Amino acid sequence: MIWASILGALPFTLLLPHANLFWTEVLSVIIGLVLASAFSAIVVFAQELVPGRVGMIAGVFFGFAFGAGALGAALLGQLADATSIQFVFTVCSFLPAIGLLTWFLPDIGPAKRG
Repeated sequence: MIWASILGALPFTLLLPHANLFWTEVLSVIIGLVLASAFSAIVVFAQELVPGRVGMIAGVFFGFAFGAGALGAALLGQLADATSIQFVFTVCSFLPAIGLLTWFLPDIGPAKRG
C-alpha cells in the first residue's frame, strides 16, 4: 500500500511542471488524493514497529510531518528566490521518487493471532 501510494503519485508529479493552469489544478487534486491514501497505512506501520507506544508514534509522526513541511516550504521559498519558480516545480516533481526508499522498510509479516 505504501509503495503504491507514494510511487503512484510520481507520474502525475512529473507531468506537473509541464501542465497549464487547468491541468495543474487537476493534477494537484490527484496527487493529493494518492498521497493521502498512504497516510494512515504509514502511521499504522510505524505503530506496529514500536508496539505499546501508539500515542507516542502518532504524535511524533504528526510533529515530524508538520515540521518537515514547514522547513521544506521555507527552503523551497529560498530556492525559488535564488533561481525561479519553474526550477522549484521541476525539483518538486521528482520528490516522490524518494518513495523508492520504502524498499528498505522492514517486513513485519502478518500479525500473529492467539
